[in-house]
Amino acid sequence: MTNSSRAGAALATAAALGLGALAWGALVERNAFSIRRETLPLLAPGARPLTLLHLSDIHMAPWQRAKQDWIRSLAIFEPDLIVNTGDNLGHQDGLVGLEYALEPFRNVPGVYVHGSNDYVGPEAKNPLGYLTGPSKSARGTKPNLDTAALEAFFDGLGWLGLNNTARAMSIKGARLEFMGVNDPHAGFDRLDKLPGALDELRENVGWLDERDGPDVVSIALAHAPYRRVLNSLVTNGADVIFSGHTHGGQVCVPGYGALVTNCDIPREQVRGLSLWHHALRAAYLNVSAGLGTSIYAPVRFACKPEAVLVTLTGDDFSYSG
Repeated sequence: MTNSSRAGAALATAAALGLGALAWGALVERNAFSIRRETLPLLAPGARPLTLLHLSDIHMAPWQRAKQDWIRSLAIFEPDLIVNTGDNLGHQDGLVGLEYALEPFRNVPGVYVHGSNDYVGPEAKNPLGYLTGPSKSARGTKPNLDTAALEAFFDGLGWLGLNNTARAMSIKGARLEFMGVNDPHAGFDRLDKLPGALDELRENVGWLDERDGPDVVSIALAHAPYRRVLNSLVTNGADVIFSGHTHGGQVCVPGYGALVTNCDIPREQVRGLSLWHHALRAAYLNVSAGLGTSIYAPVRFACKPEAVLVTLTGDDFSYSG
């Protein structure tokens, strides 16, 4: 075989492998919905465990029935709390599919923050552009999604909005304090509002400061895990932070991981549970790889779509061997 023949064969093999990987990512892995499970010992000793279902980056389009049915099936886990970290819509008519998917969770307590794709629909763009840095912010872009209808639906489910504010609730005897910011990637976050919101919350919710009950667990939400936002949430007392946005890299290299993060979070923390340290404090950080993709880039590789079941347990929890 001549050198030119060898080169041609190598190129043909590479092209075939590339097409095979593309077909796998677009037709198989993109719909290979998975569940990741984590356990966090944040509750008081002897407390009843709480199951949190973390949903993120659903990017719903009305025709995505398999994704809708899979999300509905998660009700079998009977979560005590839904944590939704934004980018719910992937199409101007996506709310129809989202309503169908989330209806089984009506009256299950929940909290949410927005991502940019709760305001602005996806646009066709060169996916190679992500290799040069985070995608363009939606700041200044005219909203074309019905955010008010989305919020009305969430409110009807019984969920609390946390966009640049703080709320609280008690579940199974656990005292939970929540804080959140609107999408940092779009520049909608107002970190300056959090201290005042937390002070006002504690003044109005007396049981947050009662000393004869279990310690308060502080849960923070931010769609995009930018360093400045994570640092601020830790400074404001977060015990655990929930984020999405990164899609876990969406296209990863086996043995290497994510090629991009679409923000400034360290690449090794682009997906999964880790610790975020800042100013002698630390909080757990759970970054979801999310359940969807843009309808203009419907591919995942070595990065399955996921929902996350997080069990909060007493800090005396241990495994018996």
